[in-house]
Amino acid sequence: MPLPFAALSILDRAQSRTGSSEADALHHVIARAQRAERLGYRRFWVAEHHGVPGIAGSVPAVLAAAVASATSSIRIGTGGIMLPNHQPLVVAEQAATLTALTGGRFDLGVGRSLGFTSAVRSALRADKEASGRFERDLTELLAFLEGTAPVTARPTDGGRTPVFVLATGQGLDIAARAGLAVVLGGPALLRDADPALERYRESFRASRWWDAPYVTVSLNVAVAGTTAAARHLLLPEARALAVSRTMGSFPPLDAAAVALTERQDGLVRESLAAAVYGTEDEVEQQLTALQGRTGADELMVSGGAHDLDAQAASDGLLAALARPRLPTAGVVS
Repeated sequence: MPLPFAALSILDRAQSRTGSSEADALHHVIARAQRAERLGYRRFWVAEHHGVPGIAGSVPAVLAAAVASATSSIRIGTGGIMLPNHQPLVVAEQAATLTALTGGRFDLGVGRSLGFTSAVRSALRADKEASGRFERDLTELLAFLEGTAPVTARPTDGGRTPVFVLATGQGLDIAARAGLAVVLGGPALLRDADPALERYRESFRASRWWDAPYVTVSLNVAVAGTTAAARHLLLPEARALAVSRTMGSFPPLDAAAVALTERQDGLVRESLAAAVYGTEDEVEQQLTALQGRTGADELMVSGGAHDLDAQAASDGLLAALARPRLPTAGVVS
């Protein structure tokens, strides 16, 4: 049985790796996008992180443009552009430009997270209240995209660009009121997705962008010949995340085992528990159960691996599991 998701996508954060440069990390993103296109993935998104030592992806609009120029059919998007860091007009102009240059295959994913540290937030001129203005900024952004704002964003978009909200907590309610698709990941996906998604679907108001609720679930997925090999693929990022949460710095992905504190070891276990990994049969069972619980329309694979060859193999095995249901690349849901 194929995976029950109607679409399969990838979110790549442009994580750097020990032994290679940050420029290498960016080039690896483009190579992965090209491979994802050949495998039949629906979308390939890039993220926004500022001042994070282990992540080279800081300007999603620029990186998305580079990915778009190296591909021809897969949808390209941002997962996401953080509205508290930007003026809505500038984001609308970036999105409209990418939509125009890609022939309409750009997706705009937006979020409301602030910078990683107080120094980054200060450098971005993002005050403590910035995330609280998200709904107002989102409304302004949508007005620019559909051409109803006092200022006309150029190139004009006419509401062509599909808009997604990276949603946690209040973000789901905001997306429902705006009539936008949502991407749900992280701890909320396991902890409280059911009631939150039910509320999103019940309160959804149709818009020019989406006439019905659309849910994408995003989580780390690794497929390999054995469960142990798949787990090993996820370990470098789990370790880096544990270090970032305890030391305040996200290091480059490293395949070598490192000494961890008791708390860090517990955080690694939490990360792995929130991921899906194993053999093809094991991953198929886990993802089928996840879709059955959430009713999600789309799966977006996040996370990165130090072993690029193993990551490529995992992407291929997952695509093979979903292939009987994957639509033609480039079609908007």
